[in-house]
Amino acid sequence: MFLDMTQQRNPRLIEVSLKLHQQGAISPNTYVLDLDAVILNASLLAEEAKKQDIELYFMTKQFGRNPVVAKAIVEAGIKKAVAVDPWEALTLSRNGIKLGHVGHLVQVPQRMIPTILNLNPDYVTVFGYENAKHVSDASLRLGRKQKIFLRIANEGDFIYNGQEGGFTLQQILEEIHKLESLPGIIISGLTSFPCVLIQGDCPTTTPNVQSMQKVKNLLEQRGHENLQMNMPSATSVATMNLLKDNGATQGEPGHALTGTTPLHATKELAEIPAMTYVSEISHFYNSRAYVFGGGFYPRSHMNSALIGSTVNNLKKVSIIENDPTNIDYYGTLNTANVNIGDTAIFAFRTQIFVTNAHIAIVKNISSNPELLGIYDANGNAVD
Repeated sequence: MFLDMTQQRNPRLIEVSLKLHQQGAISPNTYVLDLDAVILNASLLAEEAKKQDIELYFMTKQFGRNPVVAKAIVEAGIKKAVAVDPWEALTLSRNGIKLGHVGHLVQVPQRMIPTILNLNPDYVTVFGYENAKHVSDASLRLGRKQKIFLRIANEGDFIYNGQEGGFTLQQILEEIHKLESLPGIIISGLTSFPCVLIQGDCPTTTPNVQSMQKVKNLLEQRGHENLQMNMPSATSVATMNLLKDNGATQGEPGHALTGTTPLHATKELAEIPAMTYVSEISHFYNSRAYVFGGGFYPRSHMNSALIGSTVNNLKKVSIIENDPTNIDYYGTLNTANVNIGDTAIFAFRTQIFVTNAHIAIVKNISSNPELLGIYDANGNAVD
């Protein structure tokens, strides 16, 4: 999906990825991340957010919750993270990363709420009154009030399978009195997902945004002020103006940090590609070549790979996408005209935290590449 753009805009990343594998410094099933490119992308995002008066919380699941990368993003100007689930919150906090938002997309389980609140997140998202009450009770026991976001998921909104949950407009009308009576919370804003989709080459808002705006108007009529409008999905330099125009006060860049939103596949945008996936030719079968897997992702939309043992003999070959119902022990190339042991380089949409891949962090790729370390998919250093 991003292979051509990576070749055009960050060819040294491909060269270094190849060299690291051929030297044995990294194994197959390893992502290689260009730390300097991520720092550049984060600084560009922070600069644009300041212009648009939008607060950013960065997402780390795409690059495996990696502490080295997260700390570099903080230094580049995005000071706090969003945790997609409570386990990510624990990982981030353990590595000294401040939390801006927890509980979206996965709300905090009841018995984990006190632990998560002790991490001092700015905001916790709740999907319903019951969860809000649990947060309120835990906050009172800690002697504080917790700011919360209400997740809006009205009938007719765009919601991915496996991510259902939140308040419909009818539920807000029925339960707002009960929510307002909870003494340990402050209703501080709204969120939904996804708020932006990429249709072809064009970013557009989803119906979720209109639902959020309706609830915001209702809450303001009831005296709630300074409500945050947290609008995640596809946050990038190119989409921040759209977010601002639709009332967003917060965005949550993830793929933009590695230059891999759908827009980045076809356009030369501000952010540059920052990550490859490296494998190796394992064997042949029925006129096809197979590479070691473990790090592929069903929604990657990849179509080709670069194969070879030196920069001068790299060639592009088409791939056959894996059946998402099966485990990705291997990836399939639509050719047998390669050599066992050759390096295979991919560039596609990632979600490293749901794989068993490693991630190699490299700095100074453009001048004197230095491998800073190799980590697992949850940010732990690998010996």
